[in-house]
Amino acid sequence: MALSVFRIRALVIKELLALVRDKRSRIVLIGPPLFQLVIFSFAATLEVENIVVAIHNRDRGQASTEIVQRMVGSPNISTVLFADNERELAGYINRQEALAGFSFQEDFTERLAQGRDAPIQAVLDGRRSNAAQIALGYVSTMVEEFARERAAVPGTARAPPGEAAAVEVVERNAFNANLENLWTTVTALVAILSMVLGLLVTSLSVARERELGTYNQILVSPLTPLEILAGKTVPAFIVAVAEGTIMVLAAIFVFQVPFRGSLLLLYGGLLAFLASIVGVGLFISSLCRTQQQAILGAFLFMVPAVILSGFATPIENMPWWLQDVTVANPVKYFLVIVKGVFLKDMSAAVVWANTWPMLCIAVVTMTVAWFFFSKGLEE
Repeated sequence: MALSVFRIRALVIKELLALVRDKRSRIVLIGPPLFQLVIFSFAATLEVENIVVAIHNRDRGQASTEIVQRMVGSPNISTVLFADNERELAGYINRQEALAGFSFQEDFTERLAQGRDAPIQAVLDGRRSNAAQIALGYVSTMVEEFARERAAVPGTARAPPGEAAAVEVVERNAFNANLENLWTTVTALVAILSMVLGLLVTSLSVARERELGTYNQILVSPLTPLEILAGKTVPAFIVAVAEGTIMVLAAIFVFQVPFRGSLLLLYGGLLAFLASIVGVGLFISSLCRTQQQAILGAFLFMVPAVILSGFATPIENMPWWLQDVTVANPVKYFLVIVKGVFLKDMSAAVVWANTWPMLCIAVVTMTVAWFFFSKGLEE
């Protein structure tokens, strides 16, 4: 059968007009791409800026003071935290308040004056291995530049010929000594895959009823809006928790990721996280008329949520207004919990500090979802 260019052209024009004339289609075509373009442009950067470092300077001599001042004046380092002892320095790393910590020995300046090696101890956060290594590169470059400038000064003591520069940064990676990238990736996938499943199951629930024509049967049932909402929520919880459990078991027994924390704390954070995700899914489902719209709405949320979680790029690198947006992102908080519980035996206090924001998000999203769902039942 011969193809008719005119018939095809007529059908193409008809489809384009249908897309343009339909308000929902216009929003889907224009809104999400522009929104994700903004998110990706500002958040998905491989540069590491606005770095927070901690310093414990036991030397207080001229050489160590000059290196510290170079760190303070670096355009890539936004904040320098000063620790009075090694325990305080480790605390900044443990609480993820600093990406890297640097410690100077008591005789750092004296050793340089004698032409001896003067190491600077660097403690890096292995939970954010890529960003920590880049931050270490920045500081190592400063130290090397300091060593070159110092060696060029006449009369300065130098290391013996053929040996390495007298000043060097000796690194140690906390919580991930060998920088096993699989440890951070697999633990993050516990959060991301649980989010994907929980969000899709809930976002499709009401939209599927509307598309299949069974929505009216729910309307004439004796169930209240709150009961219907609960009936849509519980299955998503069960499926998402089962998925999360599979991922946790796979991380421990298949990928050999060390589990150093409390299983109770991990599941407490997981339940709070899924509550917030289910709330978002129900909100999306209450607004959508078809499953296609629900899937698009779910992906519209998921992609920015992953980008703004700190999974791929540090949140500190993002513009301040995007950092404010991440406050409402539940994935951000659960990533801290799952990595902390797995790799460093995170305390209950720190877990709670990242759990209550997710509970607040859950309350807000479920309340909004219930409002729109009740409104839909009245129409």
